[in-house]
Amino acid sequence: MDREAVKAILPHREPMLLVDEAWLEDDCAVGRYHVRGDEFFLQGHFPGNPVVPGVILCEMLGQSSCVLIEGTTGTPYFTGLDKVRFKRVVHPGDTIEFRARLTAHKGPYFFIQGTGTVDDETCLTAELSFAVLTPR
Repeated sequence: MDREAVKAILPHREPMLLVDEAWLEDDCAVGRYHVRGDEFFLQGHFPGNPVVPGVILCEMLGQSSCVLIEGTTGTPYFTGLDKVRFKRVVHPGDTIEFRARLTAHKGPYFFIQGTGTVDDETCLTAELSFAVLTPR
């Protein structure tokens, strides 16, 4: 699904919509984002050597996993990030591919294991959890 279709699942909008496309491949969510270089999170991180912040990579992974919760009602909120490892710097011009698998689901809670790669080189591994809750 393209960016517009992702908006039907996620409440995020520009500039916080950080996935260009996402789809389900077998039991794995796959998402991609191409770092253009003009993103808000690169302003000042770092001048002359722009690098995608690690927390943004985690957010991209979380958003890429959105197809795993398609059909649920509510807003997904992060409840945890565990075993996060950054293994490669991500720069403008890079296209990041994220893969996420659902490892457990209980009630509104979803537990996911995921990775991010650039040119088949791992840049991120993480376990994340979130809850899908009805907005107030």
